Amino acid sequence: MPTVPQTNQPLSTTRLAAKIEDLRKQYVLGGEVVHALAGISLDIPEGDYVAIMGPSGSGKSTLLNLLGCLDRPTAGNFYLGDENAAELDDDELSEIRASRIGFVFQSYNLIPQLTVLENIEVPLYYLGRLTPESRQRCRELADLVGLGDRLMHRPMQLSGGQQQRAGIARSLINDPYFILADEPTGNLDSVTTGEILALFDKLNAAGKTIIIVTHEEDVAARARRIVRLRDGMIQSDERIDQQ
Repeated sequence: MPTVPQTNQPLSTTRLAAKIEDLRKQYVLGGEVVHALAGISLDIPEGDYVAIMGPSGSGKSTLLNLLGCLDRPTAGNFYLGDENAAELDDDELSEIRASRIGFVFQSYNLIPQLTVLENIEVPLYYLGRLTPESRQRCRELADLVGLGDRLMHRPMQLSGGQQQRAGIARSLINDPYFILADEPTGNLDSVTTGEILALFDKLNAAGKTIIIVTHEEDVAARARRIVRLRDGMIQSDERIDQQ
């Protein structure tokens, strides 16, 4: 049975997967300055499982874009491992986005013409790292998420839950600093939502760092920590470690 690497150290003694220091993001809309993030600081240890919540306009989408290296902050620092992503240029952001962050999307974002195996391989292809050894790793990850018998199927031949499982396998292929999941159960029914959340639980128990952006309280409750944003600031940061 394939596994993910174990990191069973207490969170307090592990390295940080991400560190945010006084992060700010401003936009100019209609001549007015909008403070999407008004100076937030946040430590995310390796192995943590964080749910980010907040109403529309709270800044959670902006924070997601910054965590995913899809945008650059107006001010502040954002460390991925030991590297300050706030100081990287566009090419460097693109490289770290492709190689060190695992994305899981609400709409799955699978390429319809490709098989499950080929979709899992996509990040390796773009990085020029597709080898017989890495292809075997893709097969192992497909087994891990329960798609070992669907490798040659295309997305249209899969259920929504199976498509999301393929997306999760793809997010793991480059051994990322963290999995960044944007409303990953938003298109799924309640039963399938439970199955996907159980898979996240399994990955986190094995040591994977997970950051999930959601508006659903029951989804957030599966995390070990809930960070609530309002008006571009952290309203609360509550640890709810499951026993």
